[in-house]
Amino acid sequence: MKNVKRIAVALVLFVAATGFVNAQSKIAHINVQQLLSDMPEMKAAQAELKKLQETYRADIQSSMTELQNKYTQYENEATSKTREENEQRAVELQGFQQNIQEAEQAAMQEMQKKQQELFAPISEKAKAAIEKVAAAKGYDYVIDASPGLSLIVSKGPDLLAEVKKELGF
Repeated sequence: MKNVKRIAVALVLFVAATGFVNAQSKIAHINVQQLLSDMPEMKAAQAELKKLQETYRADIQSSMTELQNKYTQYENEATSKTREENEQRAVELQGFQQNIQEAEQAAMQEMQKKQQELFAPISEKAKAAIEKVAAAKGYDYVIDASPGLSLIVSKGPDLLAEVKKELGF
């Protein structure tokens, strides 16, 4: 009778342990930051942003040079002008400087808008590939292993190579 109880208890424990192991979720990880930086589309988007940034920088630098030239000119001519003309010139220089600052802010906003416009489809493409590989491999969760995030131990499989393969690079 004792043996039957022991066998029954052992059988119940075995079934419970097997059920517990089967109930655990499969988890993998991927460095999303590295994936995105390796994508050819991201490199092209970054090059486009850099080109746009250089255009804005050149325009603003040109305006700054023009402001500096006007300032020097007005400073050199200040003694030969009336006080009212000098005050009017000072107001003109302040307005010009304010226009440059507004242009800088507008350029920054345009850069941010363009960055979001370019990066959003790339991020979506990467996410779709990660989801497809995870589904094909039967993973319930994929954790972002990018540096600075909270992943401490990464004993599970790394999907980076498989997702790159899925994306065709």
